[in-house]
Amino acid sequence: MTILYYFLGDYMKFERLYELREENNIKQISLADELNIKQGTYSDYENGVINVPVEAFIKLAKYYNTSADYLLGLTDQKEPYPRKK
Repeated sequence: MTILYYFLGDYMKFERLYELREENNIKQISLADELNIKQGTYSDYENGVINVPVEAFIKLAKYYNTSADYLLGLTDQKEPYPRKK
């Protein structure tokens, strides 16, 4: 298993955020709109300039229909866990 995040000082860069966005041909601005943030803030998430809030990871996992563990690089299984009703 490859490491899909790494520390940049006190911050982490998450390669899967970039990879999923590119695989799905999605612009940063579209995801920023989904998260109610500025495009520059989303770019900073991908580049490890600022930390991604937990709430954003949850929204992104739902958006991509995957798990936060997959986004964090803790698993290579893209399928989401069963969700609570």
